[in-house]
Amino acid sequence: MPDPVTIGPRGRKQPERPLLRTLLGDVLRRNRQKQGRTLGDVARAAKVSMPYLSEVERGRKEASSEVLAAICDALRLDLSDVLAEVTHNLAGGQGRRTAVIELGSFRSRRASPPARGVSSSAHASGDVQLLAA
Repeated sequence: MPDPVTIGPRGRKQPERPLLRTLLGDVLRRNRQKQGRTLGDVARAAKVSMPYLSEVERGRKEASSEVLAAICDALRLDLSDVLAEVTHNLAGGQGRRTAVIELGSFRSRRASPPARGVSSSAHASGDVQLLAA
């Protein structure tokens, strides 16, 4: 059976990508440990079994959206913050850089065309991320 992580035409080696459940589990565990809390404490607060929470943290199980919300509530974390941390870890793991620009500083400015001789190769990938808080 083919590896579910490898996607693309045959014969072309795709870069190995981490699984979302692994990245999510890492973020949950790191935050739990940062708070100095035990698996049992968080599992009771989230109303899930301790072995199940352990498997979620190790990336062995994929939590449903309801269970994930309960775990985030138990950790007193916003789901959006957890997902943002996962996104940051995923982008960093692929060697990509994410630039954060505060939009407030640009509201009164007008866009201008690039100066002559300025290479656009720095933005050749075409990836754009907009984060608004």
